[in-house]
Order: sequence, then C-alpha cells, then structure tokens
Amino acid sequence: MLNLQNIAITFNEDTPDEKKALQNINLNLEKGDFVTIIGSNGAGKSTLMNVISGSLYPDVGDVFINDRQVVHLPEYKRSAYIGRVFQDPMAGTAPSMTIEENLAMAFTRDKKRKLKAGVTKKRRQLFKEYLETLNLGLEDRLTAKVGLLSGGERQALSLLMATFTEPNILLLDEHTAALDPSRAELITNLTSEVVGKFELTTLMVTHNMQQALDLGNRLIMMDKGQIILEVEGEEKQRLTIEKLLQEFQRIRGGQFESDRAVLG
Repeated sequence: MLNLQNIAITFNEDTPDEKKALQNINLNLEKGDFVTIIGSNGAGKSTLMNVISGSLYPDVGDVFINDRQVVHLPEYKRSAYIGRVFQDPMAGTAPSMTIEENLAMAFTRDKKRKLKAGVTKKRRQLFKEYLETLNLGLEDRLTAKVGLLSGGERQALSLLMATFTEPNILLLDEHTAALDPSRAELITNLTSEVVGKFELTTLMVTHNMQQALDLGNRLIMMDKGQIILEVEGEEKQRLTIEKLLQEFQRIRGGQFESDRAVLG
C-alpha cells in the first residue's frame, strides 16, 4: 500500500544550519496498517508526513502508493490517494465556507471536477448521514460557516472530510494536540472508529505515549531523522510507557527522566 525506500532529506545543506531531517528511511505499510509515530521535537515526524503527502520532495529515495511511484507527484495530485488532518483545527477546512460546501470539496477530491454545483440534494443527504455518525449535531447545521465551529467540532469535520472518500493513505499529524482533554478524547475515539470502519492505512504522529500505545497495530519511534524502533502486534500490546521510555533510553542513551520530557 505504502512503501518508502531510502528516503533522505537535508535542510540548509552546506551551511552552518545544515540539518539532516530524514536519514535512510525505509518503511512498508500493508493495507489496513495503523502506525503510530512518536519521537522528540525535531525528530523528523512531520517531515516524514510532508514527504508522503508531497508537500516536500526528498533529496533521495522513492515513494510508492499501491506500487505506483509518486515521489515526483505534486501534493495536489497525491490528494486523490491521501487524506490528512493537521494539528491546527483551523487547517484543512475553509472557514468562510459552510459545512456542506467544505464537504462537497472533500467529496470531489478524488474525482474529476466539473462545472456544476458542488452541493446537490443527493449529496446533501449523504453529508447528513455521515455527519450523524459524529454525534455532534452538525447534520442540522449544514449551512453554518465552519469558522463558527469549536475546535473539537472543526477537527471532527476535518477527520470526516479526510476519510469519507476512503483514501489509500490517511495522515494524522498530532491532530488531537491542540484540543482540550475532553475534545481530544472525542477525536481519538472517532479516529479509532473511522479507521476501523474503513480499514484505512494510517500513520498518526503523536506526543501522547499512551495514545500511541492504545491505537494502531504498529508503533515506530524516530530520533534525529531516523527510525530507531519498530514494534507491532503482540509486542506492541505488551508495551507500557515505562518500557517504551526504557527502550528509548537504551537506544539513545541519556537520563531516564529527561527522556520522559523529550518524548512526552
């Protein structure tokens, strides 16, 4: 489904500010894999997501989606295969447009655009049915401007927009980090439900180690642009936060308590 081969990218090359953002990244996801990604700030997590989405091109390496080479395909063309939800609830939607207009844009993401109304009677009914699954009452506010929604409501809408066309790949870039605890829990539960319902191949960046352990069937840890740990299946299920921190300490070195601050 998704295959990354020897991905590397360096920022500010040959300058005093040179940084190896990604180094020799090799990662293969099968259909339905749900991978949680943890690591310190600057570890390369969001850069990895940007390379997959096409908003950044790697210096070297290949990106394949469904065995198709897409490494030189621009972001707007990859959007037919990829759904993405960002950390900022204000991103990923058009605040001056209504809920139904935003959904209409997402609905045609993987289709050829035509010169006709984006919101039809048939589509409006479909949108209402999908919104009802959120249990937030948004199905009764189709003509409300998205900019008037709360952060949690907007992030729930972003998640729906990113998934209801069942993309090949779903990217979740710390999509609960900017929310208060109750809204973050809501979005986490919705994420689990939606990913499971559509069996979406998913990568989720998070600083919440418990969330990383609870969700998904695979976990990777990144540090200094590299994947330093990969666990899956029963091994992942047996992990605890303490064991994860100990493993990070073993691989990276350093003080245990400072590692908790770095990862969490």
